[in-house]
Amino acid sequence: MPNFKKITHVIYDLDGLLLDTEPLHAQVNQMVANHYGKTIDPTLHCKVRGRKSHDSAQLLIQELDLSLSVEDFLKQKDAIIYKFYPHVLPLDGAVRLTQHLASHHVPQGVATSSGTRPFTAKTQSHQEWFSLFQQIVRGDDPELKKGKPAPDIFLLVAQRLGAKPENCLVFEDALAGVSAAKAAGMSVIAVPASDMDQSLYQEADQILNSLSEFQPELWQLPQF
Repeated sequence: MPNFKKITHVIYDLDGLLLDTEPLHAQVNQMVANHYGKTIDPTLHCKVRGRKSHDSAQLLIQELDLSLSVEDFLKQKDAIIYKFYPHVLPLDGAVRLTQHLASHHVPQGVATSSGTRPFTAKTQSHQEWFSLFQQIVRGDDPELKKGKPAPDIFLLVAQRLGAKPENCLVFEDALAGVSAAKAAGMSVIAVPASDMDQSLYQEADQILNSLSEFQPELWQLPQF
């Protein structure tokens, strides 16, 4: 049995971890790139995952050598993606895990690179579920200085939950998020998408194929 730290608070990423939005982001990014005759390869898709929308767009423009501004890229992307946001579904095991921990009064938070507008659109069909979280910090929070892979967002959630970083467990699907959580001094479980190379997630304390595989008792949390 692995000997993991005792955990008192749990923090989740949103996109690609709780909600199945990453394939949608990848598809729409490619649709915008198509206008300029460019293809986003899997490595670049991995790089942009988990970052603030502004940072992701900047990276895509730079790597693909696109002749447009970040604002123009995001405008084109938003014109397509907002039609699909209300229909995104929870990922396997996400609702069960968060409800289980809530029923045992384990404080939970969300640390998402999404700004308030996209967050609201993605979660509008899941209001009851998202009421389980004591803290939700979004990418446009006025107290947030730097986005992932900087540790700021996780430290801010921990501070608002009244938690010590060393007692927090983070769930992340993106490499940028795993790096951010480790930089914050937290334990982190990576749940990479099926198309991701798991060998890239060496920093993580544990790697799972889905949240349904999580065993809370290994982290001294209430067993299912």
